[in-house]
Amino acid sequence: MEQLRIQHDTAGVDWKTVADTLRDVRMGYYAPDKHNRAFDNSYAVIFVFDGAVMVGFGRILSDGEYQSAIYDVAVNPDYQGRGIGKMIVCELMNTTPGCNFILYSSPGKECFYEKLGFRKMKTGMAAYLSSETMQKKGFT
Repeated sequence: MEQLRIQHDTAGVDWKTVADTLRDVRMGYYAPDKHNRAFDNSYAVIFVFDGAVMVGFGRILSDGEYQSAIYDVAVNPDYQGRGIGKMIVCELMNTTPGCNFILYSSPGKECFYEKLGFRKMKTGMAAYLSSETMQKKGFT
């Protein structure tokens, strides 16, 4: 593993790799151009590279004042367990200091976020396009 490089914009990102990585880690994924638009429309983004290989990424939506939502944090399975996910979350949180942070955790990954100070919400609500699918996946 070379020195990891962090990128804070979407220049030159291979969106197929983004979609493939999300699929590989069993998160929601879409057509590459849809991910491109989602990341371009985000408050902040981070991509982590090992040389030329994208190994992780994430994005944040925020008003920049008191609320932020973290989305699409994913690390290539071959690079998991090396602190890259923690680095992505911390870098994203540093973009909006003084904000509250919310996120979706994939079922079974809650402990990762709890180690970073996140706690389960008692009042979280969601209106999904496919509530049946999200129930089958364990989100509701």
